Amino acid sequence: MLLSLLLQFLFSIHLHASPVKRQAATHDVIVVGSGPAGCIIASRLSENPARSVLLIEGGGPSYWVTGGRERPQWLTGTNLSRVDVPGLYSTIYNNPSTNLLCQNKIRAYGACTIGGNSAINAGLFYEPPASDFDKYFPTGWKHADVTPAITRLYQKQPSTNRPSLDGLYYQQSGYEAAKQWLGTNAGYTELNINANSRRKTKVFGHPAYNYAKGQRSGPVITYLQAALTRPNFRLQSGTWVQRVVRTGGTATGVVVNVNGVTSTISLKPNGRVILSGGALKSPELLMKSGIGDPAVLTTLSNANQLGSLPSSQWINNTAVGAGLFDNPNTFIAMSSPSIQAYNYFYENPPTADQNLYLTKKSGHYSFAGGSVSFWDTITRPDGTVAGVQGGLGNAGYRDYTDSMTVTMNIYGTSGLKSSGRVVLGGSPDYLPGPDGNVYYSNPQDAQDIATFIRRIFDALPGTGLVPLNLNQTSTVAQIVSYITSWTPYTRGQVNHWSSSCRIGSCVDQNTTVVGMKNLHVVDASIVAPLTVNPQMGVMIAAERAWDLINGMMV
Repeated sequence: MLLSLLLQFLFSIHLHASPVKRQAATHDVIVVGSGPAGCIIASRLSENPARSVLLIEGGGPSYWVTGGRERPQWLTGTNLSRVDVPGLYSTIYNNPSTNLLCQNKIRAYGACTIGGNSAINAGLFYEPPASDFDKYFPTGWKHADVTPAITRLYQKQPSTNRPSLDGLYYQQSGYEAAKQWLGTNAGYTELNINANSRRKTKVFGHPAYNYAKGQRSGPVITYLQAALTRPNFRLQSGTWVQRVVRTGGTATGVVVNVNGVTSTISLKPNGRVILSGGALKSPELLMKSGIGDPAVLTTLSNANQLGSLPSSQWINNTAVGAGLFDNPNTFIAMSSPSIQAYNYFYENPPTADQNLYLTKKSGHYSFAGGSVSFWDTITRPDGTVAGVQGGLGNAGYRDYTDSMTVTMNIYGTSGLKSSGRVVLGGSPDYLPGPDGNVYYSNPQDAQDIATFIRRIFDALPGTGLVPLNLNQTSTVAQIVSYITSWTPYTRGQVNHWSSSCRIGSCVDQNTTVVGMKNLHVVDASIVAPLTVNPQMGVMIAAERAWDLINGMMV
């Protein structure tokens, strides 16, 4: 208890200190963005007591320990914000938060808060298969290279597939249906997903989360809290970085805006700036720092977005923002008399469920909902492989919300051929967002995902499960037509943005921006499309980047 109070006190000192008054200070490391990667790389680099580290976040508090106080009435009297309670995850869509979500900072859905998207997502925490690193990452980032990073991550951030502290599983009607449907009929193997991380062909199991003690965990709770006890570390929130200040290939600081006041935070000689703002924001900051496609830089320069940087110092690199990836998503409502849907409420959950969570950190509100996750692979005629993933949720969606209906999510994952790029909107702010090529710009992706859907539909007879918004007898061609059309159930963004500053073209093997000496990108931007939800992969990348950057600073 005493340690918890001390951490909260230290956090409040760092969080609420005036960011404008201390701009004269210089730092060995400036990390931009306190999402999962930013928290990890900043915390790790601050383990050297001789190194001053500043972590800058544009948003504000999230978890209770960060000062987050947004919550429903039923949490009054606890040390819990809405972020801390896993079962409140989905309520952010019906009860949105102006404190947690990005407000006119990106042209997409996302979190701008301490913890980034790890403060608002479901907390799914899947170790990527070794094959992802060996097939899709360059030299220096193969599975053997990142294995020490994976080991360290698990030591700090364990996963659980049994989040309720009473040891029980909840919302299991979907899982029981899946055991017959996927296990018996489709020939899938039931397993512990992270204990068998290499296996992603015809497997299913209970979802894995990065929760601890019945609450949302994540790098804010693990890495950041450790860093905040160190005198050489500082978190500065409410501070929006506009661009990196540089002379040629050397970064010398960052330009920031705090409550409308613009100033510069300086970097010590031989220091480093690390961009960890995510796969949309980091490319934006590179472009606004004069690094990117020359046509884009010309537009930004004409709009006075590059400061006084002359065109002679531009670093022309069209790989900045290229390769942007998100999982193309399809919702399929699944109904059965054996299904028991469960709906989460921000205010006034069922009294018994409230009490079970508040007294024992157990029950429905100890996890984000959903009963089963499953994977398969599609081998194409040319021998290349696409990954596909599915999961059953806890309730219906849109037109299908009765008590016997849950929603199945279907993703395409690794090996897909479509990607887009980060593009900036117009005046006055030139905010980043995806272009129109992220989803299904290569028709092979739709073919692969439709094949997956057709396969699992073939295993439905005898299970009692019936798809409601897509006919069970649909052909692959008909499924392709459906999933690529614009409906509330198809072409959905899941906001798993990644891969927009790829290793080898946008940054080098050491995460250093091409053309720069001391500017790095460490976040989902450098992570190739993965076979699993990207959150754990991003954390692994941050741990691996620490190996590399720390070695460069010795």
